[in-house]
Amino acid sequence: MRLSDLKLITRAGRNNLTPAVLSHQRFNEINIFHQEVTIQSGCGKSEPKDPHSCFECLAALTQSVSLLPAFPVSHQLCYPRNYTVPDPPGLFDGHVWPMYLKHKNQASHIERGGPHQSTGEMMRAGARQYVVARPLYSEESFSEEHEKIYRHHKSSLDHIKQYFTCDAKRAKDVALSLLPVIGWLKIYRLKDWLLSDIVSGVSTGLVAVLQGLAYCLLASLPPWYGLFSAFFPVLIYFFLGTSRHISVGPFPVLCLMIGSVVTRLVPDEGSPANITGFEGLTRDEQRVLVASSVTFLAGIMQLVMGALQVGFVVMYLSDTLVSGFTTAAAVHILVSQLKFVLGLHVPGISGPLSLIYTLEIIFKNISSTNACDVVIALVIMVAVFIVKELNDRYKSKLPVPIPIEVIMTVIACGVSYAFDFRKRFGIDVVGHIPKGYEPPIAPNLHVFQETAVEAFPMAIVGFAVAFSVAKVYSVKHDYTIDGNQELIAFGVSNIFGASFKSFAASTALSRSAVQESTGGKTQIAGLLSALIVMIVTQEIGFLLDPLPKSVLGAVVIVNLKGMLMQFREVPYLWRRDKPDCVVWLGTCLAATLLGLDLGLAAGLGVELISVVLRAQFPRCSVLANIQGTDIYKDRKDYINIYEPEGVKIFRIPSPIFFANIEFFKSKLVEAVGFNPLRVLRKRNKALREIRKLLKKGDLQWTPKGFLNTSSGPFQKSEDESNAEELDLPTDFKDLPSRIDWNAELPANIIVPRVDLHSLILDFSAVSFLDISALKGLKTALKELIRVEVEVYIVACDTYILEKLHSCCFFDDEVQPSMFFLTLHDAMLHILEKHPESTEKKSDYDRIITTVTVHHPGGALRSRDKNALDPETRF
Repeated sequence: MRLSDLKLITRAGRNNLTPAVLSHQRFNEINIFHQEVTIQSGCGKSEPKDPHSCFECLAALTQSVSLLPAFPVSHQLCYPRNYTVPDPPGLFDGHVWPMYLKHKNQASHIERGGPHQSTGEMMRAGARQYVVARPLYSEESFSEEHEKIYRHHKSSLDHIKQYFTCDAKRAKDVALSLLPVIGWLKIYRLKDWLLSDIVSGVSTGLVAVLQGLAYCLLASLPPWYGLFSAFFPVLIYFFLGTSRHISVGPFPVLCLMIGSVVTRLVPDEGSPANITGFEGLTRDEQRVLVASSVTFLAGIMQLVMGALQVGFVVMYLSDTLVSGFTTAAAVHILVSQLKFVLGLHVPGISGPLSLIYTLEIIFKNISSTNACDVVIALVIMVAVFIVKELNDRYKSKLPVPIPIEVIMTVIACGVSYAFDFRKRFGIDVVGHIPKGYEPPIAPNLHVFQETAVEAFPMAIVGFAVAFSVAKVYSVKHDYTIDGNQELIAFGVSNIFGASFKSFAASTALSRSAVQESTGGKTQIAGLLSALIVMIVTQEIGFLLDPLPKSVLGAVVIVNLKGMLMQFREVPYLWRRDKPDCVVWLGTCLAATLLGLDLGLAAGLGVELISVVLRAQFPRCSVLANIQGTDIYKDRKDYINIYEPEGVKIFRIPSPIFFANIEFFKSKLVEAVGFNPLRVLRKRNKALREIRKLLKKGDLQWTPKGFLNTSSGPFQKSEDESNAEELDLPTDFKDLPSRIDWNAELPANIIVPRVDLHSLILDFSAVSFLDISALKGLKTALKELIRVEVEVYIVACDTYILEKLHSCCFFDDEVQPSMFFLTLHDAMLHILEKHPESTEKKSDYDRIITTVTVHHPGGALRSRDKNALDPETRF
């Protein structure tokens, strides 16, 4: 009968199924089918007086049934309880037979099932246990028994050849990847999606017009250049972008970064920087040239990074860092808009502490505040805030969000024009907006040299924000985006836009939310929004002439709510992850005080330091077995644990490299409780002393041990010659026998006692080792081996093992046989080799328990042990 012909059915009490504790009563309840005969295992007697009797049935079955090695359940480790039939080979086709015990009020029986049923089919869904029988494996024995598939690993040259290989299919794939518009146009559902895209495009276009004008003030440029940034980059992203939902255009943080560069090279007061190409240009023209040139340079950087496939760089900007950075940027934006809201003339200031200096100027001139600007701004902010809250609360009931910014802008324009606010109250308005677009210009190379340092963080921040928003919408709408292609798309968009005097583009969170929430399905909505911006620029821009700048400032401030509310993350981060909280606070403070470019660099530094510190000082732990399982956890976290005497399990949850190898060694010494090098030196000194005493005749060897033949006290030698020899392995070749270092030594010689005989290193969380770590690890292993501590390394990654072999890690002392497949395999090997580790003195009478050990070779043997609980069985 084949095991695949058996099916286990368990009725009731499934939650109470327990590992096999082979008392007489429970053993008799197991029905075993073998060779088409149902065998009632057990002696068939009533509860015997002799404890041996309850295992007579087990002894009778050992000809065909073997039990995997097991620990006592009540106070030691638990083995998987399972019965296998190794002879004749192939009887059960290598399947595992799950055996469940039948307890009181349970009905468990084994029925014949269909032929060739798999193990998974035999184990019913919902079962709370699994039972596996297999040999004990070291890495060597596993490799010998299971043949690996040879995989050819490509060299760097192979990858280069493959990268530059071209055929028809590859050319088609490259074309589709470079023009993602082809992919989604092929699946575009005209009847279902077109109307939604039209509605979304019109709504987004109205918002883009207003935000283009408002955010342009952050860049210290004339307002109408913001309309250029809401038009030209969108055209290129339509063809090259992989996201279907983000709205490309001005982003306030980028605008503020550009504004800091613009005011540095062309300040409000004083002469501009000495740059070739500024001759004959007005102040505004000089600023536009600087903004377009730095945008062009940032676009080149994005394009190069995309071509080199380094889109992964955005992964170094964690959510915590981006949150702290954008919060600081929101503070900068808020302060920069105060001059428009209050109607004050505040010169643009850049560089470290520019925020402090700006606030100082504002407070000095606070008495010159324009009351009309303040009233207009407050009305706009209150109205926009209330309606936005209503939009959020009733978004499920509203077909489209109420475009309150557009409505209030139109109202403000009409009121300002009707009552002539500019002349009556002296407020600052947008003014004349030129009709049409200006001819393209070439970037200024001298500006490139002056702004290269600022352009790189602009490229990174613009891409990181856009990619983060795009990733959110791609997950929501179930499509994929390509980070490298996004870099290329934004790089080309910025290069193209900068040629037509626009500044750096990314995506604004609020504008993208409008495009997606109003039903936008693809970038056709983005194209239509650009069309709305073009109509305003070409035909109706003059209607915005009387628009007060305080309205634009108020709109910008209200839209900062989301970024400013990120301050609420600080208490949460402090409670959940203090290093992340430090990164958030460090980035926010640095960006607030030092400026956005230096603040981003400082935040990256804090983040990398936190990562390095976590890897350099990991939380190492000593593991213990969870009683009744093959699971090992930190001994400090659980009560019901078991630790065999003389065995330690040490775990390091991080890679081991040059920065943490010394920390690893110090924690290892702390875990084992002694310094192996110090013990080795003490032992070698003791051997040197014993040899001298034997040579002098003060000591003699007898069958009972060393005998003191000296009448006087021993004089200890302080000979420190050949100190290097003390680090060598102990040598007993000229002594009559080996020395038991844990026994009392002659001549009052004292050597630190070592109660440890086995150490297991859990490498399951070690992902790599560098050369420095290899050397340090080998030194630590040799020190332990030389003081007669057996070291085992478990769960080591295959590639680390290959590296150890290739680096000649192994020698006569450090051997490959110390590597085991799992922690439990190593523990079983140790307890088989050191049976005394499971013996513990107790107040109970000595009883005999039998362990039947299944060896890979098929041999069977039994051994007696002490147990705490008379009911404990293997």
